[in-house]
Amino acid sequence: MLLLKLLVIPMFLLLISQAGRRWGPSVAGWLSGLPVVVGPILLFLAVEQGELFAAQSATAALAAMFAMIAFCVVYAQVAQHRNWPWALGIALGAWAVVALILSWLPASLPLSSLIALVALLAAPYLFPTVRPVMNGPPAKSDKLLLRMIAGALLTLAVTLLASTVGERWSGLLAVFPVLGSVMAVFSQQTRGPAFTAALLRATATGMYCFAAFCLTLALALPLLGMPAFALAVAVSMAMLLVTRRLLVRAPSGGTTHLSPK
Repeated sequence: MLLLKLLVIPMFLLLISQAGRRWGPSVAGWLSGLPVVVGPILLFLAVEQGELFAAQSATAALAAMFAMIAFCVVYAQVAQHRNWPWALGIALGAWAVVALILSWLPASLPLSSLIALVALLAAPYLFPTVRPVMNGPPAKSDKLLLRMIAGALLTLAVTLLASTVGERWSGLLAVFPVLGSVMAVFSQQTRGPAFTAALLRATATGMYCFAAFCLTLALALPLLGMPAFALAVAVSMAMLLVTRRLLVRAPSGGTTHLSPK
């Protein structure tokens, strides 16, 4: 399990970096909506803490999408005017405030689903209008290596914390913006704030996949046990195909949308 934590996120970051270089920020951000962070964390919790614990954490993680989308929106907005330390600090502060508020709400799957739906529907209207420059310099190899190391360390820290704070905060911490923070910082450094805003906007679109995964797991895990993870992955991948069409068709107000050909 430790090897899984240390390898999955760096490899996925490598994939996203290559996708961003070839197809642009929209596709890279869209792919980052896949549950590659929350999936291993919830699997780890199911093995160590039990299936009911993991199902309750999945319910909390579904609501925590609101905090994740808040992070993406705030980072994208602040990055248009300030450098990355300011953008990251303010965005993480926004995530923490929203997560704290969510922790006080009752643990309810219908409520969590409603919160996630509101966040997903509102997100496209909250991002800045940008036109990313697509012919900027590619990320340096050393930057990519640092990005992968940072992703591995963040994942390890979040999973260690998630297993010690109860099912509510375990679910919230499972949606800590591990991928989002690493991608946002390095994208702003190497490709600029407009590219970063487009990336984070597409991340919010891709989080329909994340929502499908958490909802399926919260419903199926108490009934099916561990095979529920395979079902949740299948549903998430099906949602990925749906959101690809949303990514292409969504009004961008000047944002360039690209799709793989």
